[in-house]
Amino acid sequence: MNPATAANLARLFSLGLYVLLASWYAIPWLRSRQRADALIPLLWIHAFRYVALHLVDAQAAGYAISNALRDRIIYGDIVAMVLAVSAIAALRVRSRASIPLVLVLVAETATFIASLVLGRREEGISAVATGINWLVQSFYVPLVPVTLGLIIWQLYSRRREPLAYLPNHAAHESPHTNRERLLRSARS
Repeated sequence: MNPATAANLARLFSLGLYVLLASWYAIPWLRSRQRADALIPLLWIHAFRYVALHLVDAQAAGYAISNALRDRIIYGDIVAMVLAVSAIAALRVRSRASIPLVLVLVAETATFIASLVLGRREEGISAVATGINWLVQSFYVPLVPVTLGLIIWQLYSRRREPLAYLPNHAAHESPHTNRERLLRSARS
């Protein structure tokens, strides 16, 4: 087996395992949460996209990537990180700006992924990542489209749902009590 095949298999295995993890654990858990509370953990995955800064070091160590593509990846991921953290902050306070911020992140990430696919094809990048770059590409990168799909699913399937249900007396109760009430109502 050559290194390129091994790298592609690692990404494929990670993608498959993330889909299984989402199907078996994340989706049922997300269904039991309020809309805002379901989106926040998904957005945290995108908050760490600044990891793309590793490409500066990878390029210096010999990874064959143009400065233009490297910078497109870095700046795109930093913009996504800022959007994700801003959306998390807005969701935590149940701001009206939160869903538009999440939608902008979704649009940015979808166009970002498409431009990367085209950019890699245009540049004919066939270099195999090594070291930390291999780990990022094999384990973190496949998680981005999986969480993107879950975010889109949450936005679409719960589009008519408010960010949170807050009954009048909920201000005096613990979040744990509120969660139990939601779970009971979901079962009935």
